[in-house]
Amino acid sequence: MKQKGEATKKILQKLSTGGAIIFAAQSPYFWLKLYKKLFSDQNFSKKKTTDAFSYLKKRGLIDIEKKNNQIYISLTKKGEGEAGKFQINKIKIEPQKKWDKKWRLIIFDIPETVRIKREAFRGKLKELGFCQLQKSVWVYPYPCEKEIEILRGFFGLTKEQLRFFIVEKIEEDKFFLKYFKLS
Repeated sequence: MKQKGEATKKILQKLSTGGAIIFAAQSPYFWLKLYKKLFSDQNFSKKKTTDAFSYLKKRGLIDIEKKNNQIYISLTKKGEGEAGKFQINKIKIEPQKKWDKKWRLIIFDIPETVRIKREAFRGKLKELGFCQLQKSVWVYPYPCEKEIEILRGFFGLTKEQLRFFIVEKIEEDKFFLKYFKLS
């Protein structure tokens, strides 16, 4: 039998890809239906499933609301960040068909004491296709705020350590236009 942590991880992953889970609240088999929907391919007990939901609710990672005879289960902002940790290797930024002529700048200040985190973050930016402007300043031409929020959560960075800007002009941007094949 798998641990409660595995069930918790699976719930966060399912919610992050599906957005929310909705069930008829009047059903006496609510937890059984939920269990079957989420874990039909897993080996989790019903108790582990209910424990995992209780744990996520207590930590403020999910909201469970009853509206109009239905139960809605969704991720909170904090839960989205936590769920993003499980998606880090799947992150991709889709280029727009037509560039909106805005640059996305990432500026980060990750202390020397956590050099490994800083280097891993830089590596992920390179992997995603960002171009380095300066040592801790990176440029990208397409919308990527959601992906940066996932990275912020995964690497445990504050808004002071990682800043995101959308700018309309970068001086001497010919190199970037060529790099991103925009000219």
